[in-house]
This record gives sequence, C-alpha cells and structure tokens, in this order.
Amino acid sequence: MLTVTTLNVNGIRSAVNKGLEAWVERTAPDLLCVQELKAQAGDMDGRFTTLGGLRGYFHFAVKKGYAGVGIYSRHEPSDVVVGIGVPEFDDEGRYIELRFDTPARRCSVVSVYFPSGSSGAERQQAKFRFLDQIAPHLARLAGAREGLVCGDVNIAHTEKDLKNWRGNLKNSGFLPEERAWMTRLLAGGTWVDVYRRLHPDTEGESYTWWSNRGQAWAKNVGWRIDYQLATPALAAAARRATIDKAQRLSDHAPLTIEYAASL
Repeated sequence: MLTVTTLNVNGIRSAVNKGLEAWVERTAPDLLCVQELKAQAGDMDGRFTTLGGLRGYFHFAVKKGYAGVGIYSRHEPSDVVVGIGVPEFDDEGRYIELRFDTPARRCSVVSVYFPSGSSGAERQQAKFRFLDQIAPHLARLAGAREGLVCGDVNIAHTEKDLKNWRGNLKNSGFLPEERAWMTRLLAGGTWVDVYRRLHPDTEGESYTWWSNRGQAWAKNVGWRIDYQLATPALAAAARRATIDKAQRLSDHAPLTIEYAASL
C-alpha cells in the first residue's frame, strides 16, 4: 500500500510544536504533502528538513512568513519541479512536484496551495487568475503522466462540503465561479476527487478545515477544502480514506488515503 497524507500545517513550526512529528512517526505515511509552511529555507535547515524519517522538498515564498509548500517523502524522487512557471504565483511558493520515473512508468506527486480570496476583492481576483493558470498546467500533467495532486484548494465543491452552504453562497471558497471551475476540472475524466470516490455521500465527517473564530471546531462548522486529486488509474487504486480529528495539529485536519499502488 502507498499511504499519502495532505495537511495545511498553518506554520510548520506551530504544527511541530503541536505534535506533528510524533503524529508522522505513529501514522507512517509514505508521502506527507504540506501547505502554508510560513517559513524560509534558513528556518528549515537542521530542524524541519526531515520529519518522522521522511525527507522534505520545499517551495518557499519570497515573502517571509507566508504560504510555502512541501512534500516529505520516504522515497527518493527522480526529479523535483518547483513552481508552475508563472512568477506571480511562483513567488508565493504554491507548487512543488516530485517525479518518480522509471522506464516503465512516469508518476508525479504534487503539493499545491491555492490562494484564498477571503481577505478582499484584490485577492479574489488573484485567486481567479491562479485558477486560470493551474487548470491548463494540470491538464498537461495528466496528459503526460500519472499524477496525484494534494493540497488546500480553498474551494468547497458542493453543498455537502461545508456546514452553512446557504450562508456562504457569496463568500470566497463557495462562489459559483469557483465551484464551476472545480466541476470542469473533474468532469473531463483526467482528475478524480479521490475522497468523494470512496465516500460519495458523507457530509459533516468530510470536513477538513474549521475557522478559529467562535466555536467552529466544537460545533463542527467546517469546510472540505483539502483534496487528493488523482489520475484515473491511481484513483481506482484508492482503498481507504481517513480524516484524523483526534489531535488538532492545525486549523486543518490531515487527510490520508491508502492506495493499492507503489511509486
């Protein structure tokens, strides 16, 4: 089995202080895709470059304490790709891809952090620009190799994916344009929402993010905005998905999926 976890850590230092390394040692994923590192290369050296026996590969934002993504891997990749070739978003540290290529197979694992538009109209427009750029990038990726894209997409796709959907119809993360973008991405058959393949009807137990405001966590007023998207053959190999809420490592919960596959 290949075990893959994705988690927005909301600061790698904070998550480790809350027990992330012990969690990784206990659960032993083969790949841990992380988002929102909020750290630079100098902050990682000697402290966070490995985690629970996994080696980390990272894409840092230019701005200190902002965004950043990484993949901790038990397996050595054949290549590492940083960024999507768009300076506006590459400067924000939003995409890293590990390639595991052999003569018989080409496979990529991606950690990606989509922008949030919740802070205002300017960032929402940036989010729309990112969606316009990442869609063809993912189409090219799926056309060339097997792929698994893990990350915080900052979009709840359907009414089942958040608690108060009626009250969020005009809010970033549940806007009609964002949901339509996700529908188009999944409709072509090149990318599969793996959690929904395994659990097509779940609602409250599917949430992966809760606001720190009010009592969202206690009342389970959450959103499902963290995904594992796979090309069809890999998606078909998915056997089990879990969202671990036993230990709060971040304002997000780890989404782990087991695949009857190998790298």
